[in-house]
Amino acid sequence: MLSARVTGAYRAVRARDRVLTGAAVAAALALAAAGCSDGARATPRITTTVKQGVAPTPPQRGAYFGAWVSPDERTALPSGAPRPTGSASPAQQDESSSAPASMTALEGFERRLGRRLDIAQSYHGWKAEFPDAADKAVLTGDRYLLLSWSAGDTKQIVAGRFDDMVRQRARALKATGKPVFLRWQPDMDRFGASSKIHDAVDYVAAWKHLRLVFTEEKVDNVAWVWCPSARAFPDAADRFYPGDDEVDWVCADVYPGADYDYRDLSEAARRFLEWAQDHPRPVMIGEFGVPASYGSRRAEWLRKASQYLQEHPQVKAVAYYNSDEDAAEPRDQSHRFSVSGDQRAISALRELATTPFFNPRNLPVTPGS
Repeated sequence: MLSARVTGAYRAVRARDRVLTGAAVAAALALAAAGCSDGARATPRITTTVKQGVAPTPPQRGAYFGAWVSPDERTALPSGAPRPTGSASPAQQDESSSAPASMTALEGFERRLGRRLDIAQSYHGWKAEFPDAADKAVLTGDRYLLLSWSAGDTKQIVAGRFDDMVRQRARALKATGKPVFLRWQPDMDRFGASSKIHDAVDYVAAWKHLRLVFTEEKVDNVAWVWCPSARAFPDAADRFYPGDDEVDWVCADVYPGADYDYRDLSEAARRFLEWAQDHPRPVMIGEFGVPASYGSRRAEWLRKASQYLQEHPQVKAVAYYNSDEDAAEPRDQSHRFSVSGDQRAISALRELATTPFFNPRNLPVTPGS
């Protein structure tokens, strides 16, 4: 989504709209035909280039379920409610939320779903230090961290100007000893003309340079997630793709779009999932959400999304975007995705999250609060 995130400079633009050492380890994770209504081909033999048992690897069956939970969720604001008077807008906040606030929001969301998340998201600006306190709090449990890191100037990255900083970030992630998903500049297709990305060629060169630095630092607990917006597929996305040997997970941020009165996730995700079938990598839906503007149809949208995703065995992780922070003003319902305060939507999302397909680790399920 075009989102300006809570956790740093990454948020400012988006509110509108390697080789790794060692041989690649093949894991035949899903060989059955997808059998979906849009005529998807048989699922490709999924392979992973990360170190088994160290970096995040896909489940043999089903898909991990995760979320970005805005720290403002701790205030229990209903979906569509205005931001509290005097609080900074997301684009104005340069620091991550404190770990206690972030964990309070995350755990409250989990209680409403009736289960612990497999994946918790965080967002960081290019020069922000990470993992921060909130990230470390996530990593102390059994959740995977999905860390989204915004881009610096791609030409300067390739020239090595930021190598010292990148090595510090690489060592810090390595020191956690925990599996981490790393998304470097998601939705890069929307930044193609910006002064930082420059163009697709520069983006790919910068991606490869960053991976090389991480490899030199022997960071083997990080899985690299390449994640454009869904609408970039197939043509625009291809230009930004570093190649199968440079990517551990393929990903897209999938939203129905503000230009539609109603649009199923299947329509927004179709071209991405068709593209993914030609690439033997596990698929992640890095962000998805149902707009508050769909009103009484939000629950229906979520149930259809659940069914559609289960028809695609290559999908191995999904993350809901539970936040209203993309909304330009209180009446903007098309960019509000939090289900807080919408009991029917919460129930439908809980159904999705507790379906065995989306609970591959068989985590305990309790009645949602």
